[in-house]
Amino acid sequence: QVQLVESGGGLVQAGGSLRLSCAASGLTFSNYGMGWFRQAPGKEREFVATINWSGGASDYTDSVKGRFTISRDNAKNTVYLQMNSLKTEDTAVFYCAATFSTILRRTRIGYKYWGQGTQVTVSS
Repeated sequence: QVQLVESGGGLVQAGGSLRLSCAASGLTFSNYGMGWFRQAPGKEREFVATINWSGGASDYTDSVKGRFTISRDNAKNTVYLQMNSLKTEDTAVFYCAATFSTILRRTRIGYKYWGQGTQVTVSS
């Protein structure tokens, strides 16, 4: 079955960096667009970033533009989220997700597979 397994979360001070990874199995990874979402306590899960099947196109929510970078390695079936200049408001559980759509998607609808999430906590 399809599995998406996130890793790389943790506790970091404001201004620091983390790199999240999401390893996929059970699917033809290069056929899927990939996304990162996050959910802070008491809030809805929100879009963070997405990348198309080839890695040639990406999109970000405004609050992370210039700080976060999404990338993928199709040979390793892995998508990454490099997070720099972290802020306390970035604290959340981060989820990766896979969509069969060929267009970049910001909404949760259309993402068929989801990981279990990894906690990112940014302290002041």
